[in-house]
Amino acid sequence: MTWRGTTTAQERFFGALPYLLPLIEVCILAFVFAMRGIGLFAEIPATQLILVPLMPLIRLYTSFPFAGLIVFIALLALVVRNTNISHFIRFNTMQAILLDIVLILGQIILNMVLVPILGTNFIIETVLNVVVLGIFLAIGYCVVQTVRGQYAEIPTLSEAVYMQVR
Repeated sequence: MTWRGTTTAQERFFGALPYLLPLIEVCILAFVFAMRGIGLFAEIPATQLILVPLMPLIRLYTSFPFAGLIVFIALLALVVRNTNISHFIRFNTMQAILLDIVLILGQIILNMVLVPILGTNFIIETVLNVVVLGIFLAIGYCVVQTVRGQYAEIPTLSEAVYMQVR
C-alpha cells in the first residue's frame, strides 16, 4: 500500500538503503558460524558468494569497534526522528533498525545462551539457519516492496514501526 502519496525513485533508493545494516549483520553472523563449521554458509559454500559484493562494506563496518551502535544512533536520530524526511524513508529506516534489533537478539540468544548450554549440535544449527534465512527473506521482501514504492508490511514489526514513525 502506498501511504501519504506517491514515492519518487530517489525516495525508493533511500528507503532501501538502510536495509544494508541488517544485511551486513546477518552476513557477519552466518560467516562467523560458518568458520565454526555450523550453518548454511558452512553446508553450502556457494552461499558465501552473497558476501562478495558486500565485502568492502563488511570490512569497513567491522574495522570500527562500535560501528553498529554509531550507525544505529545516527539512523535513529538523523533519519527516523527527522520529520523533514518523507514518511516512506523514515518508515523503512525504522523497519531496518528493528530487523537489526531482532537479529541482535537472535545473536545474543545463540551465542550466550544456547551454544554454551547445548554446544554445537543440530538444534543450534537449525536455530541459526532459521534466524539467518528469516532475516534474509525479510530483507528481500522489504527491499522489493520499497523498490516498488510500497510499504513492506511485516506483522508485528510494521506495527511497531508505525508506532515509532508518526
